[in-house]
Amino acid sequence: MVNRAMPMSRIKLPNAIRLNETGLVIFPAAPGFYLKPQSIDDLVDFVVGRVLDLLAIPHSLNIRWRSPADSG
Repeated sequence: MVNRAMPMSRIKLPNAIRLNETGLVIFPAAPGFYLKPQSIDDLVDFVVGRVLDLLAIPHSLNIRWRSPADSG
């Protein structure tokens, strides 16, 4: 579930917890500004890229951050 509103309300939190307990991943649609977006499209691409990462779908929307330990 990509949640558009943060913070979550008292009504949504218990429902989100129940859904998470069934295995649902709750993903806030919060763009990362560390890639220095130049447009709204860049912000959208960032969030969509992260969702595709979670679903293990290859894409070229943004470069996924990797720690030095991941590179070799």
